[in-house]
Amino acid sequence: MQKKESKERQNIRLMITVGIALVLVFVIQFYFYKSTDEVDTEIKELVEKYNTNCPLTIQEGIRLDSVSLPEGNEKVAQYNLTLVNIEKEKTDLDVVHKEIEKSLLSTAKANPGLRVFANNDFTLVYSYKDKKKVFLFKVTILPDQYK
Repeated sequence: MQKKESKERQNIRLMITVGIALVLVFVIQFYFYKSTDEVDTEIKELVEKYNTNCPLTIQEGIRLDSVSLPEGNEKVAQYNLTLVNIEKEKTDLDVVHKEIEKSLLSTAKANPGLRVFANNDFTLVYSYKDKKKVFLFKVTILPDQYK
């Protein structure tokens, strides 16, 4: 008789433990879902803020035209820029591309404005056009490259 009661108590404890675990799973899931929405809102507001100031000359010869969050690309922020003194046909793009990529990597690490992207594992894409709006190249910086 005692074995039966003991087994029943064990079953009740097991059911209570499972119930508590399920409640914790739902609470944690709700918490993370909510924080993801908050991050999305923060990122979208930041992108809107950038775009209200565009076009913006960020350095001599470089203009920021817009910032976007490309559809279907989760956790990607794209900066669309124009090299205002360059024409594709008259430029050695390999040299320009390498120099800009090197500069972007060092700048991204030091730029406090990119912290929100780094903290949320965003890939940064910098898309460049020439002064005639002809596409030149893209530079992609992965989160682990600028954290």
